[in-house]
Order: sequence, then C-alpha cells, then structure tokens
Amino acid sequence: MDVVSTRQPARARRSRTRMTAAQRREQLLEIARELFAERGYEGTSVEEIAARAGVSKPVVYEHFGGKEGAYAVVVDRETQVLHSAIRTALTTPNAGARELLERGAMALLDYIDRCPDGFRILARDPSTGQSSAPAAQPSGSFASILSDIAVQVEDILAGEFERTGHDPQFAGLYAQALVGLVAQSGQQWLENREPSRLIVARHLINLAWNGMAHLQREPRLVMERKDRLKAVPAPEEKDEPEPDGQSEASSSALK
Repeated sequence: MDVVSTRQPARARRSRTRMTAAQRREQLLEIARELFAERGYEGTSVEEIAARAGVSKPVVYEHFGGKEGAYAVVVDRETQVLHSAIRTALTTPNAGARELLERGAMALLDYIDRCPDGFRILARDPSTGQSSAPAAQPSGSFASILSDIAVQVEDILAGEFERTGHDPQFAGLYAQALVGLVAQSGQQWLENREPSRLIVARHLINLAWNGMAHLQREPRLVMERKDRLKAVPAPEEKDEPEPDGQSEASSSALK
C-alpha cells in the first residue's frame, strides 16, 4: 500500500504538462482571436479569455496588460499576414496586368478561406459592437488596409492605361472600385464559401476586366493556364485556347 500511495502523486505530476511562457502567450492569442471574431472587441472580456484558457485573469494581464493589448497583437498579426499575401501576389515576376489582378483577388480570397476569424476581426464594422475600439485598432482600419492595396493596384492599372491609350489619371478610381469589388464579395462569400474561391475569382475578374457588356459565359483566369503549364509542362497544352477566349496575341499584349 505504501508503494502505491507514493507512486500515484508522481504519476499525476507527470501527466500534467506545464506551458512555457511563449506557449501560454500563443494559447491566449488563439483564444482571444476566436472570441474577438465571434463577439467583437466590446463583446469580449478578459474573464472569458482566461476562462477558456483555464487560467486566472492575472495571467492574461501579465502577458498583454488587458484585452486591449491582446487585441492589438491579434490585429497586427492578421494585418501583416494579409498584406504579405497581397504584396506577394501583386509583385509576381513576369506577370501582366490582368494576371496580377487575378493573383491579388485570389490572395484575398485565400486569406479569407484560411483565416476566417482574422478576416472577421479586420472587416468588422466599428459601428456594430466595436464603437469604442482601442487606440491600437482605430476605426476604419480595414478600409486603410484596402486603401493600401488599392495604391498598389493603381500602379498596375496606370501602366496598363498608358499602354492602351486610356487616361492614367483615373487609375486610382478604378483601383478603388476593383479592390472594393473583391473585398465586398469576399465578405459575402465568407458566410458559406460557395462556390469555390477559384470560381468566385473567375467571375470577379470577368466583370472587372471585361465589363458588363463583354462578359464571358465561361470565364477562366490567365493564371490558371500559366500555373498548370509550370506544374505539368505537357506539349499538348500549348494548343489549348487562352482563358476567356483570348488569342495568343491578345494574351501576350497584357504582359
């Protein structure tokens, strides 16, 4: 009996795994991220973050100083992830204007699909449940993110406008419209994520690039063919028609 009684506490102690400070911080951030996405900033409390993590409130304060600090870190991380994805897409080497727009749209949709909680936090309307957002997350921050993206798109369109004889001074206006189109559609798509993001991107680019008067019945993306050729460089694919019914000459003109 004495042997059993002395072994049981040791076994119990071994079954508990203590988190390092870094691991605890990541756990708290993940929980805070989920709560902010579900309930918004105002609807989330330090008590709830602590309760879900199975720790006391002082632990949350120790790591972040309060929910404001946790919120700031979550928003900063999500902003960096989104910006990085968009920046990479819009600077794809050897890509024409249309392909860059396609990749930018896909990057945003990919982010929404992979990080729905993060997107909900960034896109949350400050007037609905977040009227007193902390200074770390000023009202309209998502609009600021989209504005930064639009600046990059404006540069792409300005070059394309000059090449095609259109007035480049309106590139900014078109860029804002294109970014708003994808972002607003993405917010709606987030709820059920149907059809697939590829199909959504096809139709958004179909409207943005061709306009209502020249919509294609079965739109395709230029980037689809290029990516397929990179993955499987089969000779027979060289004879496939260009996306959106474009000829080889018209496709090369976009580069």
